[in-house]
Amino acid sequence: MAIEDNPISRVRYGEELKRRREAAGLTQEELSQRVVMSRTHIAHIEAGRRRPDVEDARRLDRELGGDGFFERFLPTLDGRKVAEHFAEALEFEGKATVIKEYAPSLVPGLLQTKRYAYEVLGTGYPRQSDEDRDKLVTTRLDRAGILSNFHSPEVCFLLDEAVLRRVVGGPAVMCEQLRHIAELGESRRIRVHVLPYSAGAHALQAGFLSLMWFEDMPPIAYAEGVNSGRLLEIPSVVRGCQELYDQALGDALSHRKTMGLLRSVAEDYEHEAQRADHP
Repeated sequence: MAIEDNPISRVRYGEELKRRREAAGLTQEELSQRVVMSRTHIAHIEAGRRRPDVEDARRLDRELGGDGFFERFLPTLDGRKVAEHFAEALEFEGKATVIKEYAPSLVPGLLQTKRYAYEVLGTGYPRQSDEDRDKLVTTRLDRAGILSNFHSPEVCFLLDEAVLRRVVGGPAVMCEQLRHIAELGESRRIRVHVLPYSAGAHALQAGFLSLMWFEDMPPIAYAEGVNSGRLLEIPSVVRGCQELYDQALGDALSHRKTMGLLRSVAEDYEHEAQRADHP
């Protein structure tokens, strides 16, 4: 049975890991080699800053003779409904001082409007009940609360042009969604760049990428695919992701040109919605 994830439970979990590691006569580096985890990851778990995943917990149990302790008392998200593979990334998102994201085909969660999110979250598998989808939408909108602070985190979004052209929920929903992004960009709360179709093949075309920086931790990357996501923390790997992001950003439209494109495409959607209402 898992316990609720909160700062106190994570600290106690980390204290128990440290106690058992030291009782086994292992350094963090030695334990990291035995359980196939980085020393930094173990250090953050022991300090209560990280939430280990199930596989981490199982490997710790096997190595430290925990009799299932580390899996049984694994801190879990406190009732928030998110995809399992995104749970740990969500926790880091709330602590980041800088966030840079690339979206290949859909508006990133932090920018989604309610109607857009409702449409996106209704297309997954397994199918969601209306109640479960409402919870997912609420969680997704709550995430955007980090944008209510004008100064932190600093956020930059790199959007493939497909994000603007893929019609989710109909032209009225798209019009509202693109104007919402433009308003955030014009208020200077975020920076947005569109990577146009004319850029052709580019460094980030494989999928969604989020880069995060922190005050008291090394930067990390989160890459996502179909029903899967992976946190990347090895410094060389994270630097490689940052370099790929910078390369793709170099092929993108400027923030100012992006604002104009967002407004223009939103206006096209508005006209399309009007024609549909008055054929």
